[in-house]
Amino acid sequence: MAKMTRSQRKARRQAQAASAQAAGAQAQAPRAAQIRPQGASPKTQTGARRKEDTGSKRFIAESWGELKKVEWPTQSHVIQGTLVVLIACVIVGTYIWIADIAFKNLVQDVFLR
Repeated sequence: MAKMTRSQRKARRQAQAASAQAAGAQAQAPRAAQIRPQGASPKTQTGARRKEDTGSKRFIAESWGELKKVEWPTQSHVIQGTLVVLIACVIVGTYIWIADIAFKNLVQDVFLR
């Protein structure tokens, strides 16, 4: 079978586009009429934002929305967390104090004599 020429391919693409456009227009025309009247133009998302939605007002509104999503801990969870931190601080502080005493004696007895 011979290859199609450039003009044949172009004609075929135009015919396919025309048939797809005609089929799409027939199928979409009644639905489009139900959605909006004939003279109304479709709304676009490319419009500029309103002036009041920019700047600090927008930041505060978005921050407030995020704070509403936070799962805040209960009082018992806060107390448990505080106790865990205090106990960890006592353990680490005791370890550092003992290490300080050991190295102090090591430095004074071995290195400074």
